[in-house]
Amino acid sequence: MIRSATPEDVPVICQLIRELAEYEKEPDEAKATPEQIREALFGERPGAYAHIAETEDGEVAGFCLWFLNFSTWRGVHGIYLEDLYVRPEMRGGGHGKALLTELARICVERGYERLEWSVLDWNEPSIAFYKSLGARPQDEWTVYRLTDEALTALGSAGV
Repeated sequence: MIRSATPEDVPVICQLIRELAEYEKEPDEAKATPEQIREALFGERPGAYAHIAETEDGEVAGFCLWFLNFSTWRGVHGIYLEDLYVRPEMRGGGHGKALLTELARICVERGYERLEWSVLDWNEPSIAFYKSLGARPQDEWTVYRLTDEALTALGSAGV
């Protein structure tokens, strides 16, 4: 079962984010607090959304967290999937596919023309899964990121 997250889900979402960071070999990078997640998802002006995958007996199997992006070429919004995570012991049960299917349904329903995400190059099981759904890698693009000192330095330049 897939459902929209509620404020009561914030603790489990934070736990799943930590589990994902462990899986991606970056546990020290998961710094978001429950308060930050609550504000992002359920605050006065939420900028992110989440869905929860549950087993038939109500156990949380995984989640996805996403936000809107915009294509100037297509002139419409799309969804950027920030996180998709299914607990290892629950993989293979269709939860990941169900989460992606829900996001694709939202795209179709709202007229969004893209559903995009990033995957680590070494994550072969996920890459194979995404390709099995018809997703294609965008090999001609390289992701760049500013964080920490570099972001602060650039953001403070000329101030």
